[in-house]
Amino acid sequence: MSTDSKQYVSWFRHSSPYINAYRKKVFVILLPGEAIAHENFHNIAHDITLLNSLGVKLVLVHGARPQIDQALKEAGLQAPLQQEPNGKLHRQLRVTDVESLNHIKKVVGQMRTDIEATFSMGLINSPMHGADITICSGNFVIAKPYGVQNGIDYAHTGEIRKVNTEAILAQLANNNIVLLSNLGYSATGEVFNLTAEEIAAETAIALKADKLLIYSKEAGILDKEGSAINKLSAEQAQKLIDEKIKQGGADESLKNLELSVKACLATVTRSQVISYVDDGALLTELFTRDGVGTLITQEQYEQMRAACIEDIGGIMELILPLEQEGTLVHRSREKLEAEINHFTVIEREGVIIACAALYPHEDQSAELACVATHSDYRNNSCGKVIFEYMEENAKKLGIKKLFVLTTKSPHWFLEKGFTEGSIDSLPMEKKSLYNYQRNSKILEKII
Repeated sequence: MSTDSKQYVSWFRHSSPYINAYRKKVFVILLPGEAIAHENFHNIAHDITLLNSLGVKLVLVHGARPQIDQALKEAGLQAPLQQEPNGKLHRQLRVTDVESLNHIKKVVGQMRTDIEATFSMGLINSPMHGADITICSGNFVIAKPYGVQNGIDYAHTGEIRKVNTEAILAQLANNNIVLLSNLGYSATGEVFNLTAEEIAAETAIALKADKLLIYSKEAGILDKEGSAINKLSAEQAQKLIDEKIKQGGADESLKNLELSVKACLATVTRSQVISYVDDGALLTELFTRDGVGTLITQEQYEQMRAACIEDIGGIMELILPLEQEGTLVHRSREKLEAEINHFTVIEREGVIIACAALYPHEDQSAELACVATHSDYRNNSCGKVIFEYMEENAKKLGIKKLFVLTTKSPHWFLEKGFTEGSIDSLPMEKKSLYNYQRNSKILEKII
């Protein structure tokens, strides 16, 4: 097998936990008009198609700002842009009169048709061959007029009144991709011009989406050196927003940060900002350990918690390589199900990346067992973190001594304060089960 083939196989294997984690999850993807116009859009469509094929439920929200600007310019119309008054988001709103609205509807209608055509490609030499994608558009967004603000009549510019989540979820249940534009509709039959950013954020919140994915020109939120910030908590992102506002900035990154924080502080677990310029940015962000964009999350990126029955598949996938090399004793699914209440896990992006189990005994000792870390995370202190957590948890349970049985990791435990013990120091029930053929080293620590 060639080196390239081996790398491909390795990548595919490492992506499988993410594939399993994302199946049947709802992602809302914001595609600004600039992304639609970019030469990389066909590749983006291929990547989105792949997500759909993997069972991800997708809602696409497309913008049209540059296309609308061009159409109005060609028509000799200059609809003024106003900074949103008293708004929480630093965005500009277009004052939409009747004539402007007619041009906007033409632009959006043509864009919708072109997007649908792109997702209908199925040539044999196309990455979308055999995908049979169905795109559904409709009056999913109910709008109301923005009204008169600070003496300015925004006319047919609107804001969201309601997102018809039941209708969208019905389409997603049929494995259809839902396509939303920047237009909303009122109960009186009117059409309103909204911002795609508002629609994306409010739709993600209403659907309680697992992710809001935002395409931007830059490769995420950039730091002062021009490199993408890998991840931010919502609190950190808000501090960055405050800094940008103080500096008088109103760039694309500020808008994307505000959208992400708004979503994450509501119902959306994670927002991610990626580049529409970089080919494959979506797949790299979702299916590799560190991604290429910026992740904004409402919670700790890596979450430590008690294991539950739904984690068994992830734990088995984590410990299987260690069982095969003899580092861990084999545990069947049935055994894991029976003992799951003894386990603690660290979860990252829906993937179990570390685990450990604690088995208390009557003599105030406890066995620390099945300490395992995913191979991709053995250099980022996950093992140390989960060990310290288990040690503190043991103290709370009144445990006085921890012991481990290990064949290949004695030095790791010795570095954590363990000393060599003997079979005679084991609790009676554990002593009777000791496997002399395996000849595990016994290490213990007074806590």
